[in-house]
Amino acid sequence: MDKSKRTFCRRYFFRQIGKVVESFGKGLQEAQQSLAFDDFFESYESSYALTLAYPDDILIETAHQHGIDTEGREKNEIVKELFEKYGGYGN
Repeated sequence: MDKSKRTFCRRYFFRQIGKVVESFGKGLQEAQQSLAFDDFFESYESSYALTLAYPDDILIETAHQHGIDTEGREKNEIVKELFEKYGGYGN
């Protein structure tokens, strides 16, 4: 067998393995970020800056301007939806 073909195959194989490992790492990082995001909005205490410190009337008005239903929903749920859609998360 031609050694140049063997070298080419070996390099190609290692490049592909490197890409798989890199993609796995990126996927793992995205999953961890998603979990951290969900944990942030899990309670009022953890999302204080965006929920309790945000005036209710401004929050409701902002949500309505963006077409988000607020009826019967918790404040942190509304803020989470605003942030998901318009805050740059996942974009």
